[in-house]
Amino acid sequence: MPVIAAILQEWKDERDFAALGIAAFGPIDINPTSPAYGRVLTTPKRGWPGTNLVAALARPFTVPFAFDTDVNGAAMAEICWGSGLGLQDFAYVTVGTGIGVGLIVHGRPTRGIGHSEIGHIRVPRMTGDDFTSICRYHDDCVEGLASGPALLGRLQGRQPQTIAPDDPVWDPIVDCLAKMAHALVCTTGPLRIAMGGGVLTGQPHLLGRIEQQLRISLNDYMALPAGGPYIVAPGLGHQAGPMGTIAMAMMAKKGAFA
Repeated sequence: MPVIAAILQEWKDERDFAALGIAAFGPIDINPTSPAYGRVLTTPKRGWPGTNLVAALARPFTVPFAFDTDVNGAAMAEICWGSGLGLQDFAYVTVGTGIGVGLIVHGRPTRGIGHSEIGHIRVPRMTGDDFTSICRYHDDCVEGLASGPALLGRLQGRQPQTIAPDDPVWDPIVDCLAKMAHALVCTTGPLRIAMGGGVLTGQPHLLGRIEQQLRISLNDYMALPAGGPYIVAPGLGHQAGPMGTIAMAMMAKKGAFA
């Protein structure tokens, strides 16, 4: 944290900047009226719970700033420059160390009691799936069953890059992610869902399978937008996260981030 703060101060002294975007792994407190605003909350990452990111990175500077999750930032970047270009209702999913969802509704990240934690929605297990969830909080959430660590647990020592596309190990991963997408469609109805992260980037064949399973699950009850695939790869690839902080700062400068 001191290194990041020092770099920001160097930028301010040498080049100046008009706004800041701070995108962090969650859960974080994004309620400006909360005593814990700006802090990392109940993360399992050692040393991070309670860390005040806003105090360390934004308060030293008298510029507008935006503070949100890394996935919400990435979703906004995809809307500005990537696979969600021009859309006002969009979801960005990353499947890696955890499963995060950046959810944009009417052009802004969702709010309420906090940011979305859709990776922790509980889903019915695929028939026959008795894998022990890697989530310490839930026995049957998407992150616990389909994240990168969950995949490694299912592989039992095999490496993901060596696994064939038709290997049965992918079936519960596809099933969980399709059920999560079903929940997204039936609740906020994004016009498109981008799915990325280490697991999916290394296995691009999964996107089509997830969409196919989603359509089967919806069973024609709700129609997905026509004109191309509904579940797509992020247009910005690995740059979605870093570009997300820029998109957030742009919104903060306009006074449009809340």
